[in-house]
Amino acid sequence: MSENQISTTELTSQYIAQVTSDLERNSKEQERIATDIAALQEQLLALQHDHTVLVNMHQALGGTSPATGTTAAVPSVPSQSSARTKQPKAAKDVKAAKPKKAAATGAAKKAETKKPEPRKPAAKAAKTTAQPSLVDLIRGHLEAQKEPRSAAEITTALTAAHPERTIKTTVVRTTLENLVARSSAHRNKQGSSVFYTATTEAPAEAEPAAAAG
Repeated sequence: MSENQISTTELTSQYIAQVTSDLERNSKEQERIATDIAALQEQLLALQHDHTVLVNMHQALGGTSPATGTTAAVPSVPSQSSARTKQPKAAKDVKAAKPKKAAATGAAKKAETKKPEPRKPAAKAAKTTAQPSLVDLIRGHLEAQKEPRSAAEITTALTAAHPERTIKTTVVRTTLENLVARSSAHRNKQGSSVFYTATTEAPAEAEPAAAAG
């Protein structure tokens, strides 16, 4: 065997040994990074769960929906060519993710222990005095009068007595006609004018007594 062949054989053996060593180192590097990625995936799932809990608690307490960022896709196992360059960042993310997970978990526990305060009733739910209906006002006004009154006179009197209400003559006249139809008021026509009086039970009951006397 010539000297050149021996030198070539030794050089080939050195290359084989170097490549074998690089392959072993590359495989170990891939395994380590894959382990880091699996840990990061587990931490990411925990953070997403904590985020969901916090958002639900925030909405239950009456807060507005917070802006949620898009969740980045979980990277797959890197190729052999990029394994070495991504390794330092992956190791750094593992260390940085641990305090974030602890902070998120602590915030979630704090939010769960805090009971939502009962909401106070709105200010508009204050006591309000019920106003009498227009029918009651008209009937009461007729009962208090000794003489017949027209719809215009009743409207003027009720508007003066209740300035906070808008009372129209047409509505008063319609209400009066309904009272007449229900025998709750009498309608007397004098010329072109119509006057109304209240219906009382006393005169109707007194008539038989007068006849008996």
